[in-house]
Amino acid sequence: MPKIGLVKICSHRHLPAGAVLKQLQFIKKNDGWFVNLRLEDPTVPAITPDSILPTWGNSLSLDAVLNEDVYLATSCGLKLPSLKVLRKSQAKLTRISQKKNARKKGSKARRKHGIREGRQHQKIARARKDEQYKTAHKLVRTGKKVFFHEDLNLKGLTRRNPPKQDYKGAYLPNGQSAKSGLNLSWADAAFGQFFQILGHIAGKAGAVVIAKNPAYTSQLLSYRDEVVFTDTSIREYWDANLKLWVDRDINAAINLKRVGLDVFPTIKRRKGGIVIVGSIKA
Repeated sequence: MPKIGLVKICSHRHLPAGAVLKQLQFIKKNDGWFVNLRLEDPTVPAITPDSILPTWGNSLSLDAVLNEDVYLATSCGLKLPSLKVLRKSQAKLTRISQKKNARKKGSKARRKHGIREGRQHQKIARARKDEQYKTAHKLVRTGKKVFFHEDLNLKGLTRRNPPKQDYKGAYLPNGQSAKSGLNLSWADAAFGQFFQILGHIAGKAGAVVIAKNPAYTSQLLSYRDEVVFTDTSIREYWDANLKLWVDRDINAAINLKRVGLDVFPTIKRRKGGIVIVGSIKA
């Protein structure tokens, strides 16, 4: 290493023959130092992915769910569980943080508890990422070539509520206490990281991942284009005509698939509610 010299490392993978070392990066984490070697291997062929035409049979849509223990709902009727690793580790993390904050700043005991706190955060992040890789591989093994997911505005969804004041300048309740719990659930789910991982895994399998605008997909029935789910508390709908229960999340995933295939109805919001202008059956 320039200005450092020889560095002894524990390598878990041999360098391929003929590869050229382009860049070396040192990364400091809570459990030690890591070395990232970036190589250029001329023997690896450049692959140009084939263009894929989405159809109803070769596509699968994913609806992000933050309800109970469900992580994703798919258009084929499958619900994938959520790990909720941050929620499950919240009590232990809080105890470590309280012990650290009780120590004097700059003391050896405070630094020791700070290391414990950092390693607990690292354990949570690694467990979440491992579960996301397993979930992505499970979806790719279905053999689908196109995956549609919601184009979520995660920055806006986790934004704090604006403060409210009365005429005297005193602050009024603005619902931020409940919103903070919801923000923690969004952070624990890490959908942005998952969709990025799914894109990498799907790309290796010759599939594509496409983000779509989920507007109104969770409110309309996917087979009748009727506004039914007007509130988030409505998780199921009983169709008396067809004698069946309609799950809100699976119905939203099917509608998202219709958006990806350009067969979702045209909707305009006017005074009095939602107006369906043009309807196209899948």
